Amino acid sequence: MVNRHLDADQGSCEGIPQPIRKDGAGATDPGPRDIMRDIENPDLLVPPITDAGLIPNLKFSFSDTHMQLNHGGWSREVTVRELPIATTLAGVNMRLTPGGVRELHWHQQAEWSYMIVGRARITSVDQDGRNFIADVGPGDLWYFPPGIPHSIQGLEEGCEFLLVFDDGSFSDLNTLSITDWFAHTPKDVLSANFGVPEDAFANIPSDQVYIYQDKVPGPLDSQKVRSPYGTVPKSFTYRLLAQKPIRTPGGSVRIVDSSNFPASKTVAAALVEIKPGAMRELHWHPNNDEWQYYLSGEGRMTVFAGDGAARTFDYRAGDVGYVPFAYGHYVQNTGDQTLWFLEMFKSDRFADMSLNQWMALTPRDLVKDNVQADSELLNVLRKEKWPVVSYPGFTYNPK
Repeated sequence: MVNRHLDADQGSCEGIPQPIRKDGAGATDPGPRDIMRDIENPDLLVPPITDAGLIPNLKFSFSDTHMQLNHGGWSREVTVRELPIATTLAGVNMRLTPGGVRELHWHQQAEWSYMIVGRARITSVDQDGRNFIADVGPGDLWYFPPGIPHSIQGLEEGCEFLLVFDDGSFSDLNTLSITDWFAHTPKDVLSANFGVPEDAFANIPSDQVYIYQDKVPGPLDSQKVRSPYGTVPKSFTYRLLAQKPIRTPGGSVRIVDSSNFPASKTVAAALVEIKPGAMRELHWHPNNDEWQYYLSGEGRMTVFAGDGAARTFDYRAGDVGYVPFAYGHYVQNTGDQTLWFLEMFKSDRFADMSLNQWMALTPRDLVKDNVQADSELLNVLRKEKWPVVSYPGFTYNPK
């Protein structure tokens, strides 16, 4: 039963946010509400006065997804089922215990991954019989092309990672697994295929295993299998944190695509660091939609869709953000800690357009007359791109 007295008092309780803008627009909300949600989403409760028009939801939290729990780990996913606008990419957040195994499997989609914490061992074999076995740690990436079988196993400390697939309709619970295939193949066929008696398959699982608990594997050298055809010619892993970043006063950016990670043919990405008060500059991407994953900190993003439409969203660690193709946007650090997030694209190359750089490289008089700008703005336009910006005296102030 609703506590009427409490609800009536909410409008006057100090610290409880209300849908009222500083200019007086809006009114208190005394009815049933989720105050914690409102605190986490101040720009949905009180949109900036510049927000207008109709833009679909561009945010979904992994905390609101279904948890698939197994002995050996867990997984949860954000697909078009959870975030309908996100048609280009889907994401899976997975945890494996020490020794926990994501079983031998393959996908119709390419798999791109970022290791968040811990370490894992990955294995794969390509269509020419060339194999690949490697250990990956925090900040490392891996990429498996469509149809290429692989596995993932947690090492001594276990691991947690983000998997990204180049199809928004993808579900990790609907992949092609070795146990599932065995379970749905007659034993006499298995016998004929491998040349062993049928009773050799007496204990095979009756369904897909997906994730299972095993012991921690031995040192990498002890587990390597020599193939007569050699190893894959293009490494399936990349050490992103070892890359020298693009540094600016407001933070840093590390870009990875097929130019420096040749195996990654369908997913390009950037790891963005934004210091308190700084922002990922006003920009857009000319190649595809942007799928975001927030690793730490708090931020907000306004997305501009043209024709007078713009909408602002608040993000924090564990959230997924999305920006449709070519929509203008920025990401601002609204907290007191560094904001880290990943930008990902269904593309072989990373590409972005800087509003500042565009204006700087356009005839000055044209820019001046188009936006009615004075010399104070025109004189500070930069011909060099700064992905993250911060200017003393002009940083974000939450008050």
